[in-house]
Amino acid sequence: MKSKSSIKSKLPSTQKYLDIAEIKDDTVVLNDGSLKAVLLVSSINFALKSEEEQEAIIQNYVSFLNSLRSPIQVIIQSRLLNIDYYLLNLEQTKKEILNELLKTQIADYIQFIRELIKLGDIMSKRFYVVISYNPLGSQKKGFFTQVAEIFSSASKITLDRKKFEKYKIALLRETNYIISGLSSMGIKSIRLDTQSLIELFYNSYNFEVAQREKLEILNKLKVEEE
Repeated sequence: MKSKSSIKSKLPSTQKYLDIAEIKDDTVVLNDGSLKAVLLVSSINFALKSEEEQEAIIQNYVSFLNSLRSPIQVIIQSRLLNIDYYLLNLEQTKKEILNELLKTQIADYIQFIRELIKLGDIMSKRFYVVISYNPLGSQKKGFFTQVAEIFSSASKITLDRKKFEKYKIALLRETNYIISGLSSMGIKSIRLDTQSLIELFYNSYNFEVAQREKLEILNKLKVEEE
């Protein structure tokens, strides 16, 4: 009878079932050869704007949508805010401060934060815009093809460096265009670099683990060999 460890070692890696082939040069490369850039964007408190400002934002948004040259994806990620490290830092600061008045104020503040947490979960929201570039164009897949891909390892299209650089320039051009369009609505945006992209997917696919184990910086990561 085979042991659980030997069976587990023969199981395919989760990476084989993901659409992501690699992440490099601030770009996500998918198995189908397409490239994606991810923008972290700011939000607008629409309700606090005046009527004229709201109308201007809406008009700019309509113009932005009509000007899109390719589809974009908007993602809102809502997570439970983990402030354990923040409270630990406050506790450490309290120990190091000699002024008794400041110590008391920090202690009161820590107690206030803990009581606030007990009242309900504090959520944090982040907004992302995903920009795609597919050199093969948008090809619709049939239902049975999509189902087959779910239960099989994703097939990969390997890009050589020359093609990657060419496609990356096209993606950068489209990314700058989207950033400019968002700016017209008063929305600030920044493109995620390679480290930030890896952390984004690491936290998304391994949320429970990410709360306990922080990801190493890029040059310390050991990627599983195929």
